Amino acid sequence: MSLQDKYSSVVSAAQSAGLSDLSVQEQDGILYITGKATNSAAKDSVWNALGAIDPSYTATDINVDVQVSGLQAGASLTVATDESNLNIRQEPSTEASVVGKAAKGEVVILVEQSSDDWWKIRTKDGEEGYAYSRYLRS
Repeated sequence: MSLQDKYSSVVSAAQSAGLSDLSVQEQDGILYITGKATNSAAKDSVWNALGAIDPSYTATDINVDVQVSGLQAGASLTVATDESNLNIRQEPSTEASVVGKAAKGEVVILVEQSSDDWWKIRTKDGEEGYAYSRYLRS
């Protein structure tokens, strides 16, 4: 089974979300899906499709890079965790030290979209660091 077949629901979600500059390429045993979403909901639909196949998001044979276009530094974002607080880290990695937390529903400010996975944010208390973008909504 090809990776495009294995992840056909993720590719379909990216197409249905209307991503601009959508690219789906298989290289060196990894499926790369890249594109630009007009809003967080479109980005989330792609991630949710991947989550249905890989709930822990640990697959090493797929790389999803969906940027939300139009988000500028200073944009307000809402923390959209399921139940827990969102960790804010010193560096864009789950291995990095936690420098703060943001509660579910809290509004934070976008400092920069560092990558698809990690965005630098600032809380209302002035804590600044990196948060996993999957839990941020515009």
